[in-house]
Amino acid sequence: MARIAGVEIPDNKRVEISLTYIFGIGRSKSQKILEQAKVDKNKRVKELKAEELNTIRMIIEKEEKVEGDLRKEIQMSIKRLMEINCYRGLRHRMGLPVRGQRTKTNARTRKGPRGSLIKNKK
Repeated sequence: MARIAGVEIPDNKRVEISLTYIFGIGRSKSQKILEQAKVDKNKRVKELKAEELNTIRMIIEKEEKVEGDLRKEIQMSIKRLMEINCYRGLRHRMGLPVRGQRTKTNARTRKGPRGSLIKNKK
């Protein structure tokens, strides 16, 4: 297995798909990276040469914010929203949906399991 940005990417998948295993890289970004590196996106990872892997690795290190740095940035932006007491920050703090979804019904993923209204029904 090849290791890029601290992530083991699968060998027997196409390079375009296996790059998406890295947090912060989706299909479109992986296509752009491979286009820059001049690597065929239909090649399997095990078929790549060492220099091709190195060019992909260098492009990701220089131009993309992935894995730990990206996660840290996301957490810092959420923390900033919570500190300035904006509406989105309050929703994050309360563990409710942030982007305007309804909560009367649904939203069980964010709110957690229902509190049992009727305890021991006999």
